[in-house]
Amino acid sequence: MTTNEQLELGFNGMPVRILERRRETRVERAQWWFAQMRAVVANAITWPPAGEAPAEQMGFPGAGRELKA
Repeated sequence: MTTNEQLELGFNGMPVRILERRRETRVERAQWWFAQMRAVVANAITWPPAGEAPAEQMGFPGAGRELKA
């Protein structure tokens, strides 16, 4: 073996295989994302409509004071 050769070892005499993960494309990632969002919408809870809000009572500053003549 010379210094320019590389020794590769495997298990049970099987050659070593380099596993490469296939890189997803932007379209595949987008399709996955929108599928997830559609699932969220499909499984969303339908809430009953809220009733009418109560009337708001406002106070005016100085309205509770007595006028002195």
